Amino acid sequence: MMRLTMILLGVDFLRSHWRGLRRFGWITLIAGIVIFIDALDGSLFFPIEPFACLLLFEGAATLMVAHSGMGGQRILRYVKGSVFSAAALLILAGQHDGDFVLAMIFGMLFLFDGALQIASAVVVRYRRWRPALWGGIIEIALAIFFFQPWPSHYSGTVPYCLGLGLAFAGWNMFILANRVKRAAANPGLKGAVYMEEADVPDVVEWDGPPADDEKALTVHVWTPAGSAPSETIPRPVISRYIAAVDRNGVISTGHAALESPGGIYISLYPAELIDQSPDEFARLLRATPENNVPGRFQPDYATESAKWCPSTRKVRIRNYSEERLKAFWESYRQNESYNLTYRNCSSSVARALEAALEGSVGRLWHKRGFWMAMGKLMSTPELWVALQIRKRAQTMAWTPGLVLDYARALSMLADPRPTGWFNTTSRALKKMLQRRVAWEKGKSGEETAED
Repeated sequence: MMRLTMILLGVDFLRSHWRGLRRFGWITLIAGIVIFIDALDGSLFFPIEPFACLLLFEGAATLMVAHSGMGGQRILRYVKGSVFSAAALLILAGQHDGDFVLAMIFGMLFLFDGALQIASAVVVRYRRWRPALWGGIIEIALAIFFFQPWPSHYSGTVPYCLGLGLAFAGWNMFILANRVKRAAANPGLKGAVYMEEADVPDVVEWDGPPADDEKALTVHVWTPAGSAPSETIPRPVISRYIAAVDRNGVISTGHAALESPGGIYISLYPAELIDQSPDEFARLLRATPENNVPGRFQPDYATESAKWCPSTRKVRIRNYSEERLKAFWESYRQNESYNLTYRNCSSSVARALEAALEGSVGRLWHKRGFWMAMGKLMSTPELWVALQIRKRAQTMAWTPGLVLDYARALSMLADPRPTGWFNTTSRALKKMLQRRVAWEKGKSGEETAED
């Protein structure tokens, strides 16, 4: 979370508030430790019920607006809303069975995520795979802690989770404060150069995405199913995020590219077709230097789409920095190597997108104060979506499907709509009412026709 927060708010904006960040980090860390220790003896002083009510409200609000998301956004919203609501109801039930079920749920989540992280680290061997491996081991240890009844016989499950969450959040905020204190450039963006922004938007929210004739950064995505040469075999998750197979057995992995109004076009291909036979596939998954092959950058979208086909999805963002993107591109284009998992078309677009959006939220909200900007960022549902997508992509590999969902989430953060829970819920209810009115008109029209 801290890395993405650092990117969106910007180093310069955060640096002037590093003391407040560090103090808040210490408070959160100490509160998390106290809550965790309080739960060890099974006698709780922390009020769980008010927390459960907040959790239930958050889960219900997420479910109400989940349908407004697109693709993976919608799925993650439904998952988050369902988990939060179920957890809140089990807490409010106040029985041993509810505590036991919660312990098993949290244990399974930690076990699954830890096992997936360990497997990804061992197979892919990305740059920081060793810390990720230890992180996965710690998650499995936490899963075992939740599975066994000692020391509180499951009654401490919720405060354990809350305490751990607060402690980790506080520690990360403390690290963020120390980083921005001494950082001259954003360490989350290798190769990007920090510079002052001359153009600050006059508005902080927009009613919708940019119009077709409006100046905006464009992320082009050729989805695996949409770019396949013929009809594909239905495999929802695999076809969406990994690869699609058509009726003739032809595999399509899709593609991603980024285009700016300033003439920058980032689209990386391997210079020669990579052998993706089963015998070689496991070796190619490793993000190690021996798997680097020569690559080539496409000149522009018109040329690429003419040789292949138009992109099947587009995400457009108006609040970005052409200067930051140019600085990133000047550095990134010096290396034309291609790696199937570490440096492919999708990872190139993801890194370029983060470079272009560095400081975008800070530019919008700096006049209203630091904590207003932080609160707005943290309360936007798409931040949670973007965090989950980024974590999975960095521990495995960026794919066109993940880039599409990531760009959609970031577009809601950089070009914010009125997305507070109240406003989002109001828009959702308004949309439901419009559908109801349309349905009633259609029904009355059918009755008139029958008469």
